[in-house]
Amino acid sequence: MTAVTNTDAFDKAMEALGISRPGVSSNPKVQTEAESQTLDQGDFLRLMTAQLNNQDPFKPVENEAMVAQMAQFSSVSGIAEMNQTMKAVASRLDTANSAQALGYVGKTVLVRGDVAYPTTEGGFDSVIALDTAAEDVQVSITDMAGNLLRSVSLGPQPGGDIPISWDGNTESGEPAGDGPFMITATAIRSGGNTALPVLVWSPVTSVTLPPDGSAPLLNLAGLGQKPITDVRQVG
Repeated sequence: MTAVTNTDAFDKAMEALGISRPGVSSNPKVQTEAESQTLDQGDFLRLMTAQLNNQDPFKPVENEAMVAQMAQFSSVSGIAEMNQTMKAVASRLDTANSAQALGYVGKTVLVRGDVAYPTTEGGFDSVIALDTAAEDVQVSITDMAGNLLRSVSLGPQPGGDIPISWDGNTESGEPAGDGPFMITATAIRSGGNTALPVLVWSPVTSVTLPPDGSAPLLNLAGLGQKPITDVRQVG
């Protein structure tokens, strides 16, 4: 004798109503994998009708319970539709980000980095990001070999972005050359010295679009790849 389990009885009851249990398909050639994992509104209504037909006459289903079930199904259906809408919006945003990134090629952008290229006049502009007030901020500019070209003390500074401009001359007043140059900044406080992030202008040579759909990467001269989200300003 073959034992009949609760699962078998459930499957037979569902089959009598024309509904397949998620993951079980009576016609796998017709039912797709996605369809086998979901119940649509028609399935829900058939289940509710079967519930009413087979209810205990002495303990009928309360109206409040039916309304709660219908409200829950409506909520799930609404969430599914919202997810589809959000996916469509995300897809359009990815396309917009890609188009925006491609428009950066040939331009200069302000991003965090320590390598700066001089302008045609020989110097460059930069920004020091100071988190909190400091007794002094010291800026050093060196060549790529680490030789000090210019050192500047900015004195007491409040917290915030500090724009600086270098004329391209060394301590002795001679032109420093064509670069590129390295720039570092240090906050001097009574509790100790702290290295500060520096923002430099760098030309965008090309753009990389990751296959996973993440933010486009800008290929910057001297700085390598930076996500488009790191751009503070476009020149």
